[in-house]
Amino acid sequence: MTENILDELAWRGALNQLTDEEGLRKLTTEKHVGIYVGTDPTGDSLHVGHLIPFMMLKRFQLMGHKPVILIGGGTGSIGDPSGRNSERVLQTMATIEQNKQKLTAQMERLFGTDNFRIVDNYSWLSKLSMLDFLRDYGKLFPVNQMLAKEVVASRLENGISYTEFTYQILQSIDFLHLYKHEDVQVQLGGADQWGNITAGIDLIHKIEGADAKVYGLTNPLMLKSDGTKFGKSAGGAVYLDADKTSPYEFYQFWFNQDDADVEKFLKFFTFLTQAEIQDLVDATHTHPEKREAQRRLAQEVTAFVHGQAAVAQAEAISAALFSGDVQDLTASEIEQGFKQFPTVTAPATPENIVTWLVDTTKIEASRRQAREDIQNGAITINGLKQRDLDFTVDPSTHFDGQFVIVRRGKKKYFLVRIA
Repeated sequence: MTENILDELAWRGALNQLTDEEGLRKLTTEKHVGIYVGTDPTGDSLHVGHLIPFMMLKRFQLMGHKPVILIGGGTGSIGDPSGRNSERVLQTMATIEQNKQKLTAQMERLFGTDNFRIVDNYSWLSKLSMLDFLRDYGKLFPVNQMLAKEVVASRLENGISYTEFTYQILQSIDFLHLYKHEDVQVQLGGADQWGNITAGIDLIHKIEGADAKVYGLTNPLMLKSDGTKFGKSAGGAVYLDADKTSPYEFYQFWFNQDDADVEKFLKFFTFLTQAEIQDLVDATHTHPEKREAQRRLAQEVTAFVHGQAAVAQAEAISAALFSGDVQDLTASEIEQGFKQFPTVTAPATPENIVTWLVDTTKIEASRRQAREDIQNGAITINGLKQRDLDFTVDPSTHFDGQFVIVRRGKKKYFLVRIA
């Protein structure tokens, strides 16, 4: 192993805290290590904020190390207090089980099945009795140290339940279990997980001995150049689930990143080389209007999460929207690409264009305005300019009879859903 993973992570701006950099560097130089990231099934999809530690984990995998993802069926039933100022609402076990299945499918798409494992801490935490928990583990966690952890200290003013207070013990047990049974020596997480990670290392040292080689590292909090937290769009969270955030919307999220952020995001969220990224950064400086760096960023991350076909589809939708040539889009692509435009519903009945634009869809305010726009060539129906006042709009002719696309002028689109 000629290059150390820590050098790669440092160049990409992906390192925040390490428990013992010298020891971890030596370990990862000598062997391919087991490393894990945990995520609780509190929702049925991960979002782009979750990609931050998983991109780091993927880099470990690509350099031959052995990634493990822990989906917390046990801890997810309790609730992680990290990053929150109030108690989580407890979910039913049925909901947790459904979420676990969906998250597992997402992780397998990102990591494949070779040299990669998914574990569920419910399989060992559920076997712990209360007495075992208190005798075997509770005795090893001084309350004063637990209170000093940022994740707990930040909640003391508003209050924290004993349930969430014990979360760091459960996560520590996870690290101990994976160390003993899955050959895992490193835990990776977000900056808010530092207290939980170090608690796990302390527990392993108390039970397995101070010479146990276990390490922790965190990624930095990802902020945009304007100081706001990365991962949100105008519509809310950007999910990895295509049913929640379409591949086109996902692509557009990355394509619309600011010039000031694109270098950082290329380093962190793609697998491009230093030379490739530098070329894109140079292109941004010389021809920012071309948005070459943003386009490559969108292509790389969309391909990683949704596959290359999704990239081609997203770019086809983008090109059609820009040119107005929407005829060759599928109904699925229309569904993805036109969510942001004004939408109305109309019946499937064929109808005269003037009546349809004014009375049925109310896209035009009056018959006079409709006739004027049609005769001036300002109205396009399904990608074809219509100047004939006697034209009949027949919804069955395009997009499987599900939609009619109207463009008024050069940029004003309307999506008409056919009832």
